[in-house]
Amino acid sequence: MHPAEASHGDLGMIAKGDAVFALSNSGETAELADLVAYAKRFELPLIAVTGSADSALAKAADVALTLPKSEEACPMGLAPTTSTTVMLALGDAIAVALLERKGFSSDQFHVLHPGGKLGRRLMKVSDLMHSGDELPLIRSGAAMSAALIEMTAKSFGCVGVIDAKGNLIGVVTDGDLRRHMSPKLTGMSVDVVMTAGAKAIPPDWLASEAVGFMNAKKITNVFVVEGARPVGILHIHDCLRAGVA
Repeated sequence: MHPAEASHGDLGMIAKGDAVFALSNSGETAELADLVAYAKRFELPLIAVTGSADSALAKAADVALTLPKSEEACPMGLAPTTSTTVMLALGDAIAVALLERKGFSSDQFHVLHPGGKLGRRLMKVSDLMHSGDELPLIRSGAAMSAALIEMTAKSFGCVGVIDAKGNLIGVVTDGDLRRHMSPKLTGMSVDVVMTAGAKAIPPDWLASEAVGFMNAKKITNVFVVEGARPVGILHIHDCLRAGVA
């Protein structure tokens, strides 16, 4: 908030429960008078960042952070240059300290910063995975003829095999089909053809972690599980479309 605008209505932006963080190198800036008076009237905490511990702002503040004496970089020594840089550095340090004290997480960061490269880096598997009716799943003991229909309908090039409890116990992939190719394939049980101990990841992984996992395992999709129950499937193309690499 600009102090000059505060006197013309912007003070209404400050609500009960807020704290006023006032910056003034001299600590005698006239425009701050109404802001300081407002903070005192409504018993709002007033924190001052100033270059003078004896200034009116420092004396009025509940907490005064005094900057070290330093010459301005301006050739005349007048324009705020060095002092504003020091204030920026102090502000960043305070912000990081508060972040650590509050235990601010990457999840919370992503909620407030969903866009740009940083937002993409913090996307989770649960944000991109396919779930519900899109999941290619079939029961243990089913015939491969049914598995082929499920694979074709869901278009992931694989089908997960689940047991009676709904736990993922294996995956039938295109590679498994090639390895078992014969006239008897459609009549085989999925348990014979599947790769047991399917590779899977949890939904709270970062999408970037999932990309690394798929690259390391040389696979293009992976089932997402909670415990052992499949809740989604992630294709590497989903990650690439979202800008996660």
